[in-house]
Parts: sequence; structure tokens; C-alpha cells
Amino acid sequence: MSAEKAGCARPLRAEVNEYKENQNISYISQRRVLEKTAKVCLVPFSLSDYKPGEFKLPRSLLDNSNNEVACKKYKKAEIKKTYREILTPKMKATASSKTESTLQKSSWDVHTENHKQHMSTSDTVLLSVGMEGSLDGDSDEDTSGQDDFSGLSPYERKRLKNISENANFFASLQLSESAARLREMIKKRQPSESRRKKPKKKENGIGCRRSMRLLNVDPLGISLPETPTQPAVEDENPLLPPGPLEMTPANRDDNSELFKGFLRTWAEVNKTNSKNSEKGLSSIKSYKANLSGMVISEDTVCKVTQGSIFSMALHPSEIRTLVAAGARSGQVGLWDLTHQPKEEGVYVFQPHSQPVGCLYFSPANPAHILSLSYDGTLRCGDFSKAVFEEVYRNEGSSFSSFDFLAEDASTLIVAHWDGSMSLVDRRTPGTSYEKLINSSMGKIRTVHVHPVHRHYIMTAGLRDVHIYDARHLNPKRSQPLVSLSEHTKSIASAYFSPLTGNRVVTTCADCKLRFFDSSCISSQIPLLTTIRHNTNTGRWLTRFRAVWDPKQEDCVIVGSMAYPRQVAVFHQTGEQVHSFLGGERLASVCSINAMHPTRYILAGGNSSGKIHVFMN
Repeated sequence: MSAEKAGCARPLRAEVNEYKENQNISYISQRRVLEKTAKVCLVPFSLSDYKPGEFKLPRSLLDNSNNEVACKKYKKAEIKKTYREILTPKMKATASSKTESTLQKSSWDVHTENHKQHMSTSDTVLLSVGMEGSLDGDSDEDTSGQDDFSGLSPYERKRLKNISENANFFASLQLSESAARLREMIKKRQPSESRRKKPKKKENGIGCRRSMRLLNVDPLGISLPETPTQPAVEDENPLLPPGPLEMTPANRDDNSELFKGFLRTWAEVNKTNSKNSEKGLSSIKSYKANLSGMVISEDTVCKVTQGSIFSMALHPSEIRTLVAAGARSGQVGLWDLTHQPKEEGVYVFQPHSQPVGCLYFSPANPAHILSLSYDGTLRCGDFSKAVFEEVYRNEGSSFSSFDFLAEDASTLIVAHWDGSMSLVDRRTPGTSYEKLINSSMGKIRTVHVHPVHRHYIMTAGLRDVHIYDARHLNPKRSQPLVSLSEHTKSIASAYFSPLTGNRVVTTCADCKLRFFDSSCISSQIPLLTTIRHNTNTGRWLTRFRAVWDPKQEDCVIVGSMAYPRQVAVFHQTGEQVHSFLGGERLASVCSINAMHPTRYILAGGNSSGKIHVFMN
């Protein structure tokens, strides 16, 4: 008794043997349980063999002499009562549903003196807890007259009661039945109509007020006559009729004396000698001096066409300064700078219905001007006859560029946007081609003929520049002699140098001008120089095209995006030779530029149809 009282004086602890599934070792967890010592006996059993009222300790535990002390303290009635109390209704239902599977049995060795217990693998363990009351006669521990929970502490009794009440409450909610009914309702539910039916309007009902104009009645209530139906919208750019077109100016009266004098001027130009004099190349120093003497004035700036300028040409006359421009609208504008005031020297014609992409004066007859358009037509303006004759027509294709195969301008090479090329002979009656060639390119922007060896044809496409031999062109698919593949983006143009053709200049959208050595056309053409130049013109400006100065074999002229607005001149070595600045008179970007073949005259066109001329 004295030992038990002394044991009650110490902080009482509950010793519980627990099993860790992942390790075959046992450990002891200790916790305080309301001034009492909870002693645990781990007993293996099987729910399938259990019958109420017949729970007994195994014989091995009773026969073991080492466990006699533990067996005396836990009697059969207390174990049976504790088992019945711990097994709540919820636990009973769970245990009864799993009686089909037999739990594995294993031996448990209880060592109460050393507080160590070794346990083997087992699926189910029943903890039978017996509470040993203190001997000091505490009034709270009087178990006489209590219910089935008399063997547990108040905390454990309250906990078991809460578990039982919670289980009964959730069972009364019938959540599984409600979920099943909800799923059935969702399956049976039909999808609602996506559109709501509009209510029908009453014919005789009074609706919203409407204006008398919309009701087509006058203020007195009398109905007005019905407005005529508008005709269907036609194509914005219909093709012009085939055949020759009369040269009728769109900005003037064709019977005026000024227009007749203009035609006579062109006839006189035809009789003048416009052949280029054979001169050697001037030095860079003298060339820079001549360029520095070229200026712009108020009289050399004039609006010539409606819309952006896509092509330009300068007449080779040594007497008069005549500038031609092809516009986006299909117009061809001619400006004679010798007339004053300047507006009287401008004449605009409409030989095409779509942009004029290429424009040349005939090298054999300077009174002829040839224009090519995206609408699939190539015409020759004969000012001595006041008519635009049709040279080539193909309504099923769109043209991009052309050049003269022969020096007398009798044969032409025409490039199509779809990558094909046409050989046209002007001496043959009709307006069809002599041969249609399918090139190895998907698109052709420009085509140019070698000035000396005229059987070499150079085309600029999406990202490649090809050189073909006109003597070996195949109608099915022609392979190029040389391919220049150094470009990384779309190519705007590629041209041979004007006198010898020993150089090639290309303009690319990667903001670079490239010079190639074409003195020996073989399988490869070396790259000489690359010049960094801004060519990002955007959507509303015509793309830059670097062109050679016909007087200087090694210099090119190109538009510039720099401020102040200017036109740049580069040498083939990469040096910027000159910049044409115009101050207030040059306030826009001149995308398309042309140089006079023998005189120091430069004409630049912008995207509003205005031409700026620099001259001595």
C-alpha cells in the first residue's frame, strides 16, 4: 500500500505500446491522463472469431509467469467491459463489414518493468485500457453506481460520446442518398434552348416613334416616291479595254494649245541626238564636286501624280529636262521643267488601272515611253501619234518588271509576280508572248539585263538573286547559272552596273546594301561590300531601290529615312559620297530616284506623287 501511495505521489503517466509500420521496432509514447496511470495490454485477436460475451485472454498470456502481475491487475470482466466501451457503434459497423477478411495474428511481448515492447507485423491490434484508481479515496473516482463508462476518465468518456454523436449525426444527414439523387437529376435534366424566342410584334400595336424621313413620308403624311436602288459596286480598278488608247490628259483639255505644243515638243526631242557621248569615268573628287553643285529650288518641286510614285525615268535629252513618273493609281505623269509656271508643264495620263511598277524611255526612240503595270499590261506611249499602244497583255497574270533584251528595244523580257518570265517580240503582230519560262523562283520583283553580255538576265525574288542565260531558258523549269543567297530577308531590287556590268547592287529588307563582283559570271560571285542602310520604309512608303548612276560605274543612289530628309549616294567601297539635302523643300522621303544619263540631274519621287529635282 505504501508503494502504491508513493507511486500516486509522482506524476502519473500512461504507457502505450504503439507499432510503426515502416520499421520493425516499437517505441513508447507517454502522456498525462488526469492523475491516473493507464496501463496498456496489447492482445492479438480476430474479429471473425469474436462473439459478444466470450472475450478471453489467450492461454499463452495466462500461462506466462512473467506476465502474472499484469494478468492479475486486468481481470476478464474489466477487459470485456473496456472492449465493449471502446467499440463504438461506428466502430462496430466498420468491424462487421470487414469480418470476411481474417486478420493476421502475431505475438506481443509486454515488458512493463523496462517500458519497452517488441512487436511483430500485425494488421489489427486491440488496445484494452484499464484504469487503476488511486488509494487515497478521491471522491471523483467513485465508480459505484456509474454506467458503462465508469472505467474511463471523464475526458475519455466525453470523447467517446462526441464520436458517437457525430457518427449518428452524419448518418442522419443521408449524404450518399442525396448525392445519388442529385446525379440522377443532372442526367435527366435537358439542356435549355440557346436562343430565346423573340416575342412577335403586334401589327396594329403602337410601336416606338420613328422619323418621317425613315418612313418615307412628307410632313403632311403623304408617302414619297421610292428611291431608286443603287447599282452594284463595281471593281475599283477595272481593266482598261484592250488595244491602243488615245493619249488624253486627265488634268487638262486635250484640245488646248498647250497640249498641242507639248506633243510638238516631244516630236522635236525625237529628232535631236540623244546618244550618250563616250566619256571615261570621272574621278571621285570631281564627281563629288559636281554633286555638290546640284541644288533644289521652289520651281523644281511639283506634284505630278495622284498617290505614291512606284517608278521614275529621266528623258536623255540634252536640251530639255523631261521627267516621267508611274503612280500607284495607274497614272503616268510627265513634267517638262522648261515650262513656267511649272503647273503648265505637267500632264497626267491613265494608260493603266493598277500601279505602274516599271517605266523606261526607249533606247532606240526617245519619243517612246514604255510602262508596265500590275494589271497585266505593257504599253508604249508614242507622243508623235498621241496614243498608248498595247505591246503585251496577259489578264491572267500580274507583271512586276521588264527590261530590253536588245539594244534596239525590239525584244523584251517581262517578269511576273508568280515567278515566271515572258519573252516578248515587238516585231511580231499581236499582244502575246513568244515564250513563257517558269523560273526556279517563287516570286520576281525586278529583272535586269547585263549591259554588255545581254544574254545574262538577273532576277530578284524573295530572298535570292538568280542569274540566267537567255539562250538556255526552259519553258518548264529553268535553273540559274548563279544564285546569290547571302540575303536574310526580302529583296527589293538587284541591278548590274550601267557601263560594264562588272558590279551588282542589291537592296534588301535587312537594312543592308550589298555589292557583288560580277566581272566573271561563274558558279559563284563574291561579295565585295556590305553597307548598313535603313530600308524599313513601313506600310505607307514605297520600298527603296538602290540604282546606279549611269555616268558613274561605281556609285549608287538610294532614298534615306534619316533626318533631315535626304537622298544618299554611296560608293561601292561603302563610303557615303554625298547627301542631297533640300531643307524645307525636301520634307518627305524620296523612295524612288532616277539620275540623268549624261547631265547632273537627279529626280526623286515620294509617296504623295510629288517630284523633287536637284540640278545644276
